[in-house]
Amino acid sequence: MSVRQGLLALLSEQPMYGAQLRSEFEARTAGTWPLNVGQVYTTLGRLQRDGLVEVDGEADDEGRITYRLTDAGRTSVGEWFASSVSPESTPRDELTIKVALGVTLSDVDVGAVVQTQRADSLRHLQALTRDKRDAVAKEDLARELVVERSIFATEAQVRWLDHMESRIRRARRRTTTPPAEEETDR
Repeated sequence: MSVRQGLLALLSEQPMYGAQLRSEFEARTAGTWPLNVGQVYTTLGRLQRDGLVEVDGEADDEGRITYRLTDAGRTSVGEWFASSVSPESTPRDELTIKVALGVTLSDVDVGAVVQTQRADSLRHLQALTRDKRDAVAKEDLARELVVERSIFATEAQVRWLDHMESRIRRARRRTTTPPAEEETDR
């Protein structure tokens, strides 16, 4: 998720100051991507430098500076919502890296790594299911959609873990089982 585009999207609704943007971002994305307020202000500085936001008047009594979109910022938000997100835009996946490295190291029990992860993923899936029920009960569509995305990703991870366990077993059988003797015609 682009924090930059997320902040622009929030500012398309109304001018806001940094801490307000952070709070709105986290509330509207169901806290799936916690933001540091310093990250928000750094991003706002870059957005201002790039001509996408500008200061909206003077600082208030508490010293908070409110920002608003420029026309270029409004165009950027429209383009973002009109474009697709590349499936390749996901961050590095620590689990994939762990398994890939584990199968190359002789002292790692990758089967145990997979089993530990599967158990944790199934516990997480149960918690997500409870979160979804709560979101449905509260009629919180944004949270429900975010939680469903996490449910689908976790289900896919469990399927991948099942697949990896099977692949690892097959690969180990090939390397530990002596090849069958070839039959010869006599």
